[in-house]
Amino acid sequence: MASQKTFSEFQLATELPAWAKLQELYESQGKTLVLKKEFAADPKRFEKYAKTFVNYDGSKIMFDFSKNLINDEILKSLVQLAKDAKVTELRDAMFGGEHINFTEDRAVYHMALRNRSNKAMTVDGVNVAPGVDKVLQHMKEFSEQVRSGEWKGYTGKAITDVVNIGIGGSDLGPVMVTEALKHYAGALKVHFVSNIDGTHLAETLKVVNAETTLFLIASKTFTTAETITNATSAKNWFLSKTGGDQSNIAKHFAALSTNETEVAKFGIDVKNMFGFESWVGGRYSVWSAIGLAIALYIGYDNFEAFLKGAEAVDKHFTETPLEENIPLLGGLLSVWYNNFFDAQTHLVAPFDQYLHRFPAYLQQLSMESNGKSVTRGNVFTNYSTGSILFGEPATNAQHSFFQLVHQGTKLIPSDFILAAQSHNPIGDNLHQKMLASNFFAQAEALMVGKDEDQVKSEGATGGLVPHKVFSGNRPTTSILVQKITPANLGALIAYYEHVTFTEGAIWNINSFDQWGVELGKVLAKVIGKELETSADVSGHDASTNGLINQFKEWM
Repeated sequence: MASQKTFSEFQLATELPAWAKLQELYESQGKTLVLKKEFAADPKRFEKYAKTFVNYDGSKIMFDFSKNLINDEILKSLVQLAKDAKVTELRDAMFGGEHINFTEDRAVYHMALRNRSNKAMTVDGVNVAPGVDKVLQHMKEFSEQVRSGEWKGYTGKAITDVVNIGIGGSDLGPVMVTEALKHYAGALKVHFVSNIDGTHLAETLKVVNAETTLFLIASKTFTTAETITNATSAKNWFLSKTGGDQSNIAKHFAALSTNETEVAKFGIDVKNMFGFESWVGGRYSVWSAIGLAIALYIGYDNFEAFLKGAEAVDKHFTETPLEENIPLLGGLLSVWYNNFFDAQTHLVAPFDQYLHRFPAYLQQLSMESNGKSVTRGNVFTNYSTGSILFGEPATNAQHSFFQLVHQGTKLIPSDFILAAQSHNPIGDNLHQKMLASNFFAQAEALMVGKDEDQVKSEGATGGLVPHKVFSGNRPTTSILVQKITPANLGALIAYYEHVTFTEGAIWNINSFDQWGVELGKVLAKVIGKELETSADVSGHDASTNGLINQFKEWM
């Protein structure tokens, strides 16, 4: 593993030479930079700042950074910031299997899960590639048996429905990907239960048949409280519908876990257990056995294409010079806005209905990773770190919060995502053309705005004029995908993973632990015991005591 000394050598971001240079550039150029003027002065600005990623299968994704508040000097200094912060050294340590998650003494090696070239990837002296491939082949065999109908339930009927029970990364990833790749689905229906609110499980169980349902219990330790509670309730429902024979569980439950003892105790045949290692963080686990629901839904070949698309971005991220490195540039722009323009939020708006859960997935990836305030040198930062990421699919979003993006007082850097080719070209592609027109128009409108003279020329007078003025000069990154395929979705996710990594490396924080998730869980266990009795509680603050006691009275 990398030593603690290695980590403490990294400085506060504000101590880096390029940081001071960027502050100077912000004051002298950045805050007064006008995008319309930059485009007028440089006819090749788009050509210079738009980067095209070519996926392993030849498909392409364009990342247009030209509508961002940068020029050549600013971009050069941002790249120098990455060099000063030793981003490439940390990147290479991550890809080398070092324990860069030093607070948990773990490697960060989710990239090994999509290593379909099967090159040696080593953690603690062990090449993990054969083990990863073994799990994938197990997933392939199992998913093909279920999809073909060869796998039968306890009454001899084929499986028709899959219910994935997990939480956090064990839910958000599979939910997002199955929605995004719904076009590739087979006959199986998939359902997801994550919320401990009994309504989530109850409503799901209403629409499935115990004889033809397969439950996937997604918990690495098989001790996650919410997941095991939901799984136990699902098991009790299943037994109540099937005569109570415990042996039937083996035909209808599988485990995405590494805890063989608890899995067997639950009643699941350990042959139907799919493991993954400690170096796989929950929010990076969609590439692992946690993706079994995806393989069942879209087929293993499509799942493997999904992995290969991400692997292609890994190759780009590790081999491309910094000046042309697409995820690195995306991460540097995020730092530019967060730390120099004081932008607190980041909007991701997919102009694609299939991607309607993509922003929710990115929320965990970004905010659980970089919602930190202590550096790798174990001191508190004196600068802002993680942005508040939010988003919804456009064009719906245009009729809700885009008003704030256009005319509000806050700077909201935005990513817009569009597929050029629709899976559903309805009405001679009329729908897709209307969608695309909004994608292009929104980014253009945010950049060019509308000044007072334009408003008056359109007939507005008096006090109405300022209400129709748009300041413009609001930054966007336009991401144009040829088509939302498994490979291109994998590439998009990996892009945002490495954007998040770059941000964290610059901010000198550990993007791979999540201690902030723990405190609420610990207190919930204490309160949970108090809720089992009828006595009033008094051991908390007055507000918490009052709420608990009122709840008990009304429950």
